[in-house]
Amino acid sequence: MDLIRLRLVSPPHRTDRVAAALAADPCVLNLAVRRDAIQQPPGDLLECDLLQAAADRVLATLRALEVDRHGSLTADPVALALSEHTDAVAARLPRRLSRAPVWAAVEARIRADAAYTPSFLLLLVVAGVIGAVGLLTNSQILIVAAMILGPEYGAITGVALGLDRGERRLAGRGMLALTVGFTLAVLAAYAFTLLVSVAGLVPEAFARGIRPVSHLIYTPDFYSVTVALLAGIAGVVALAHTRSSALIGVFVSVTTIPAAADVGVSLAVGSPGQAGGSLVQLLLNIAILIVTGFATLRAQRAMWARVARRHPGG
Repeated sequence: MDLIRLRLVSPPHRTDRVAAALAADPCVLNLAVRRDAIQQPPGDLLECDLLQAAADRVLATLRALEVDRHGSLTADPVALALSEHTDAVAARLPRRLSRAPVWAAVEARIRADAAYTPSFLLLLVVAGVIGAVGLLTNSQILIVAAMILGPEYGAITGVALGLDRGERRLAGRGMLALTVGFTLAVLAAYAFTLLVSVAGLVPEAFARGIRPVSHLIYTPDFYSVTVALLAGIAGVVALAHTRSSALIGVFVSVTTIPAAADVGVSLAVGSPGQAGGSLVQLLLNIAILIVTGFATLRAQRAMWARVARRHPGG
């Protein structure tokens, strides 16, 4: 059973209520209260271990007590815990709750990734240029390299969370970042391809129309839609269970970065039809990723809430 270490700072006049709420929950362990331990701002320090299965319930209680408003709360996973008492408490809980997501942590990860600094745009530009090189040279390895660089999944999940929580600002910022980022990626791929064309460096095979890599990109079909659907589902499930976000980001980029690069390359070499197909692929896949991410996020939250209601002691 996974444990979480909670660290709370509370104003002295609110500490007794907070401590009583924590002590009343059987899934809260090793509660310690240190009066006047915090100097700036003045407050009391409370620390405890919490079984992950009960994290959402306990965090909801603490928010109802306005700990986040009048004090602060931080949480970290416990790497190792050796305690027969903890094992005994955990053994009384249903096994299906042992890996329940901590939704506050899931949302915190999504919001942290939804930070659109200049590096976000720069990575998309670099990914677009590398994607263009991969298309011109028919190099699948370079296409994968471009996908590894793509940071767009943070914006996609940010939009999905904004829709789920009804936060228009969060969703709007994500859509703006995607729009600006992919526009710059397309322009970068376009400018690079023009430069290559002027310099006479277009590979002969590409110039003769031998483009097996790009053909898979500018022809949206049942299979590309299926991949986008699966990527949207896998991405949210992985976030909920703290799987590697880097690998999921690569999976998601299969449906986005190559298409953006191909729009720029195709326009530069005078293939508007191919550019249009790639643009449709890009827009369709982004829409599918957002809708699927939103639906999966809401379905997962509802499923785990139902499990928690069936086992209120967990």
